Amino acid sequence: MPLEQIVERLERASKLAKEGKTNGEICCELNVSEATLSRWRRQYGTMSRSEARELKALRTENDRLKRLLGQSELEKAALKELAEGKF
Repeated sequence: MPLEQIVERLERASKLAKEGKTNGEICCELNVSEATLSRWRRQYGTMSRSEARELKALRTENDRLKRLLGQSELEKAALKELAEGKF
């Protein structure tokens, strides 16, 4: 599930809790297990929607940079083998 949807559900859960609903009732309405709701609250409890979008963008950029670094390391290893005559 996308991070923004998780944050939206957490906002809804907070609203329901303020209305006096129990965790069980909240989970039924959100269609998630209590364990999932608890994990979401631990990980993303105070996050706003804009922060969720920013985190998603940072994760995407991080993945892209990791791929580039991996490609660079492969190229470097191949060039080193060529330089040492191990081809």
